[in-house]
Amino acid sequence: MGKELNIVTPLHKATARKYLDRMIDDKVNCMMKAKEYEYDYWDGDRRYGYGGYKFIEGRWKPVAEALIQNYNLSNQSSILDIGCGKAFLLYEIKKILPDIKISGFDISNHGINSAKDIIKSDLFIHRAQERYPFEDKQFDLAISLGCFHNLKIFELNIALKEMERVAKNGYLMLESYRSEQELFNLQCWALTCESFFEKEEWIWIYNNFGYSGDYEFIYFE
Repeated sequence: MGKELNIVTPLHKATARKYLDRMIDDKVNCMMKAKEYEYDYWDGDRRYGYGGYKFIEGRWKPVAEALIQNYNLSNQSSILDIGCGKAFLLYEIKKILPDIKISGFDISNHGINSAKDIIKSDLFIHRAQERYPFEDKQFDLAISLGCFHNLKIFELNIALKEMERVAKNGYLMLESYRSEQELFNLQCWALTCESFFEKEEWIWIYNNFGYSGDYEFIYFE
């Protein structure tokens, strides 16, 4: 098993959230709309998701720099982003390492179509719970941020094995909890989450489903 990292957590903590307000705001219908993963989820009203997921210069730069440093990435490296969304992180990595080979996929047409033009040709539509169209260990690093908790347990079995298969190293970030309060907050806030597991349960899943890469959890404190 890999090591626990602290790369996205500072960015996650910078956003204020009103948990109860979301829970009582017609949440079931908001969840159904969010799980379409199209315009409303990314750029519609906040009640359906991000409420406008725009590129902000430098926002993802610290994450890009941390990944490059942690995994010794260079212009000769290759990286895959599973559930890349609008691929702003890949774009930031590409700005630092112009010749790095990148690839990313997501189920959202709106997400992929909203990516920066310079990297759009390296992105495609695909589901994280289906076999990836890549060779074994094709990438130096596979990453996935905020995607795998949206999969059901039997889908996680496939996705984790595939992430392990296609890359030499892995970094996986998803939502979890350490207390009843954090579980409650997560259940209030999450619109697309299918797998609500505490930290120890996720580590058990990683070990039993064959994922040996690094990991990070974000919590709703």
